[in-house]
Amino acid sequence: MQPTSYQSEIPDEWFTRKKIDIDAAEVVSRPSLSYWQDAWRRLKQNKMAMLGLAFLILLAVMATVGPIFSPYGVNVQNLPNQYQPPSQEHWFGTDNAGRDVFTRTWYGARISLFVGLVAALIDVTIGIIWGGISGYKGGRTDSIMMRIIEILYGIPSLLVTILLLVVLGPSLLTIIIALTITGWVGMARIVRGQVLQIKNYEHVLASKSFGAKSSRIIRRNLLPNTMGPIIVQMTLSVPTAIFAEAFLSFIGLGIQAPFASWGVMANDALGAITSGYWWTLFFPAFFISFTMFAFNVLGDGLQDGLDPKLRK
Repeated sequence: MQPTSYQSEIPDEWFTRKKIDIDAAEVVSRPSLSYWQDAWRRLKQNKMAMLGLAFLILLAVMATVGPIFSPYGVNVQNLPNQYQPPSQEHWFGTDNAGRDVFTRTWYGARISLFVGLVAALIDVTIGIIWGGISGYKGGRTDSIMMRIIEILYGIPSLLVTILLLVVLGPSLLTIIIALTITGWVGMARIVRGQVLQIKNYEHVLASKSFGAKSSRIIRRNLLPNTMGPIIVQMTLSVPTAIFAEAFLSFIGLGIQAPFASWGVMANDALGAITSGYWWTLFFPAFFISFTMFAFNVLGDGLQDGLDPKLRK
């Protein structure tokens, strides 16, 4: 359609500016998303992070209900049935004692997820308390608390873990204690850095001027604004604890046989892998690797999703 004489007299720049104004008005008129809703929207756009989340949900479900629906016991031995390849009867095959690898894999997932989540929660709790007090108080208190962190940070965590397991004896409780002795240091440093930045914000200074208690300021003003980095660090702490438990069980200092653990299963499979019984090592190694991968890509996705600088 040919433009009328009236339209031909209006410059094209006018229509361009008008279109920009209309688009801006539409954006303003849309309902605004909260911080967490916007973070979830951006997380859903990250396909790798959603893949990791889906795998972790599936892993948690199978670790809960998998052994229940399995007709085989986790420690029930059947020597005539040893080293059976994957089949309809034994989906993941059997090991050197004729035990069902499928059932033992999901029991191992229970232990790994339990150790990882409990260790991460303890690290978060201690790290928040220590880092929050250190960053908020500042001065001499901050200096003393940070010197303690630097001393703990300089001690090899693996050496401390092995020494504690040798002294107290290998057990699930000892593993959790050993992993959390120095595991909270990184969380404390992150929380301290965030608190040092946020405590000078106007709303925090206003709360101080009105006489609010320090505990209330930390709980109401500081911690909610540090939840993003805390959640990201927690998702990265879980795979570290899972791998540490698997490694300690693999070298004989963690969960002890006949209890099922991915590390114990990998240790039992060492002598069989050279004989061609690949499934005894493949499944525990696969789940250790993919679980760590899933937590790491989820942590990367959360880091982007919870970054306030990327909000639109």
